[in-house]
Amino acid sequence: MATNERVFAALDEADVRFVLVGGVAVVAHGFARLTVDVDVVIDLADEVASRAMTALTGLGLEPRLPVLAQQFADGEMRRSWIADKGMRVFTMLDPNDPVFELDVFVESPLPFEDLVRDAKSVVVAGRPVRIASIDHLIAMKRKAGRSKDLDDIAELEQLRDE
Repeated sequence: MATNERVFAALDEADVRFVLVGGVAVVAHGFARLTVDVDVVIDLADEVASRAMTALTGLGLEPRLPVLAQQFADGEMRRSWIADKGMRVFTMLDPNDPVFELDVFVESPLPFEDLVRDAKSVVVAGRPVRIASIDHLIAMKRKAGRSKDLDDIAELEQLRDE
């Protein structure tokens, strides 16, 4: 099973609500482009975030930073990472797959319930996966404002308008 599928399965089994965002979500909507990492927004309630980190470390994923994965589950810790380090995502790596990166947002870029409500639901390897709506992806990419995001916006707007 591919690492992405293992991640989706582990989060589902741990009863962690998540929404797939970023480049993989753009590809899932129909714009073929290269992407390296998987980006997710999870329910950030401390207990849920703790289950997420337990599930992800259970797969062998490790934080890129020299911190314990369970520190992510502490809302105060995440707020300090945002304030003190400007952190947007918590990156986890698979030591057995050097090209895999999982970015978990430390703060939901849009209201989480809105992301969940408007997400497109698909089945991946027998598991439900929510993919951020085109409008939410556009909003997130406008906020990020990188050149690759501007390219994605143009393609997403075209897909939305078709």
